Amino acid sequence: MEQAEMFNQRTDLTQLSAAVADIKSALGKIIVGQQDTIGLLIAGLLADGHLLIEGVPGVAKTLSAKLVAKCISADFSRIQFTPDLMPSDVIGTAVFSPKTTEFQFRKGPIFGNIVLVDEINRAPAKTQAALFEAMEERQITVDGSTYKLEEPFMVLATQNPVEQEGTYRLPEAQLDRFLFKIEVKYPSLEEEIAILTNQHQQKTEVQLNEVKPVLSVEQVIALRATIKALFVEPKLLAYAAQITHETRNNKSLYLGASPRASLAIVNGAKAIAAMAGRDFVTPDDIVKVAAPVLAHRIMLSPEKEMEGVTTADIVAQIIKKIEVPR
Repeated sequence: MEQAEMFNQRTDLTQLSAAVADIKSALGKIIVGQQDTIGLLIAGLLADGHLLIEGVPGVAKTLSAKLVAKCISADFSRIQFTPDLMPSDVIGTAVFSPKTTEFQFRKGPIFGNIVLVDEINRAPAKTQAALFEAMEERQITVDGSTYKLEEPFMVLATQNPVEQEGTYRLPEAQLDRFLFKIEVKYPSLEEEIAILTNQHQQKTEVQLNEVKPVLSVEQVIALRATIKALFVEPKLLAYAAQITHETRNNKSLYLGASPRASLAIVNGAKAIAAMAGRDFVTPDDIVKVAAPVLAHRIMLSPEKEMEGVTTADIVAQIIKKIEVPR
């Protein structure tokens, strides 16, 4: 009897589990395969984080982001980043009103709940900087006035890792503001046949129109509060901090991760645990989110870069090196 009581849920995750199942079902009707991508998209939404989705053209990066937004009854806006995009095109600008003979602030597309930034690496640093305050502090400051962004606020950004023409490298300060970097892979042969079959039978357009919101703004805010309240043992907090700390002392890395990465690992692990129906975090949850959290925050040394080593490889080595808490 005592053992049964020991494993009783401290937090009721019934509503959260139902919401996750509904979103997975909605996305699964359109997106063939990509289960890891879908899982991280939902985890990012629940963990109150911004997501960077990377993949070659045609692997449904933008579609995935739009579908997540469609599952929530919230304001959605899309910004297509281009080399000539100005900061005012993102955050808004003051416009003179002849009626009042005063300048009035006209809000830009960043004032949405779910903001899709398509091809984020096509805009220069000055335009990237327009996102810094919004993504970190959830506010915009223009001409000495501060405007709060309404919750929930989430940036879903896409980028192509291959094409270099007309692109800019994202500043480290920008990359550090993304909770996860989600790498979308090519589909398998079977998955690609399923995609072709759906398109041939004209199912995709019908299914897209059938996707309805499954969560309200209030529900998203409540679910995020539930995630934050999940239990994490002190030894697991130390485990997350040690993983991040090791990136700063690794000879293969030129730049390690910031303390923001440790926070991201814990928050991401909480979301993964809740999606699995648990109100506590395990070492496996931390390991699962370590690469999506760290891979875009660290920089390889020139030697390792020339050898073809990836940042995900280094994260895997670090995790293997650290003893897992028992």
